[in-house]
Amino acid sequence: MSNHSFMKQPVSDWMRGTGPDSDIVISSRIRIARNLHGIPFPLLATNQQSAESLTRLTAVAESTDFADLGHFYVMKLVELNATERQVLVEKHLISPNLANESRNGGLLLKDDESISIMLNEEDHLRIQCLYPGLQIREAWEAASQLDDVFEAKVDYAFDEKRGYLTSCPTNVGTGIRASVMMHLPALVLTQQINRILQAVAQVGLAVRGLYGEGSEAIGNLFQISNQITLGQSEEEIIDNLYGVVKQIIEHEKAAREQLRQENITRLTDRVCRSYGILKHAAIMETKEAAQRLSDIRLGADLGLLKDVSPTMLNELMVMTQPGFLQHIYNKQMNAEERDIYRARLIRETLVRKLSAPRQSDKSKKLQE
Repeated sequence: MSNHSFMKQPVSDWMRGTGPDSDIVISSRIRIARNLHGIPFPLLATNQQSAESLTRLTAVAESTDFADLGHFYVMKLVELNATERQVLVEKHLISPNLANESRNGGLLLKDDESISIMLNEEDHLRIQCLYPGLQIREAWEAASQLDDVFEAKVDYAFDEKRGYLTSCPTNVGTGIRASVMMHLPALVLTQQINRILQAVAQVGLAVRGLYGEGSEAIGNLFQISNQITLGQSEEEIIDNLYGVVKQIIEHEKAAREQLRQENITRLTDRVCRSYGILKHAAIMETKEAAQRLSDIRLGADLGLLKDVSPTMLNELMVMTQPGFLQHIYNKQMNAEERDIYRARLIRETLVRKLSAPRQSDKSKKLQE
């Protein structure tokens, strides 16, 4: 069993709270990409050069200004095993690229996991701030504060015309990626999702899956983010995303009401079937688990299922991923074994958390 704090619980502390529109918006994220002046970017750097950038950036974490922002763990990716790196990906704390390339890769992780700073990924420095619900502006304020601390200590690669220089041309300029993770089951069920996503693309935003670029949108989870980083200010990027997300929220709410009004019996049947399958299945693949969990989350949001908390569903979404699943049962598994243990874990969790009788108000008062 790993002693790393991030391995001890599937849901980060920040995810246990709620934020604005949290029934639809799972999380808000700001990511800032920066590189050091005078050192080749990670993709071209030698082992010695990438080691130098790692040393310079981790030194910032030891400064007094940085300490004022909270307690951070300093990790070298080479010292983590494959399962630990996979869990970090599944919790959205590092990218799949950094997990696969551990040479002089590093991570600065805040104790509540709301801030993760990747070192020597595609860029020397990638600051990531995560908040629950629709709090993209609050996430930007936190990321900007961290960026200021780093910029005061190291010299960034910057061009007067192009702005901050990055490995990927699509990040040049502000170097900022603002994204919101949304749960949109009603738009999918009412077959409106393609029209909505096409409209989103026309206003300069990108739609990706659960783990960002190149990943599939499973469990009706969609990541909406800016595509343009050059020619707009950070505030314009964030305001544009915020405005579009608010419109998508309204469309999803309208679609949920449409489902409720047109055939509440069919919707209830879908939710209850998914609940029953999750509670009794002996084998469960990742995609099916995500879809079934999406159904019961929708049922909980609409009041069709009682005592189902968003935190429990967040936990199951992470716990049933391959890395965390192998960590929980402390064994390497092939795909078929993971499907069996995934079903077992879901059954045990639902029985444990949903079958316990609720304590009455009267008994609570007697204890007090």
